[in-house]
Amino acid sequence: MNSLLLRTISILLLLAAGACSAPPVASPASPEDVQSFMAERDLCDHFRGEIPDPEDSQRMDEVISAIDRHCTGTDARLDALRAKYADRAEILSRLAPYESGVEAR
Repeated sequence: MNSLLLRTISILLLLAAGACSAPPVASPASPEDVQSFMAERDLCDHFRGEIPDPEDSQRMDEVISAIDRHCTGTDARLDALRAKYADRAEILSRLAPYESGVEAR
């Protein structure tokens, strides 16, 4: 299979896994590291939901580049934040809607 077709299939699988759910809202009371993570992961999830026609290879490349830019490292950051704030239910509730393992898909 060619690279474009494989990337298209991968992106479609991401969508099928529920990547289009509404993102949680970062509270100004959230610690800065949580707010930063949420902003980056929201961009990641947005682009995971931006699937152009496979024939539009330029837009497909742009979307894949944005996914790589905004999603890379967010799985580890999410795990680290959940561990760091394990004793703070209000923070964990803001992080709960975010999926783990989006980079592996």
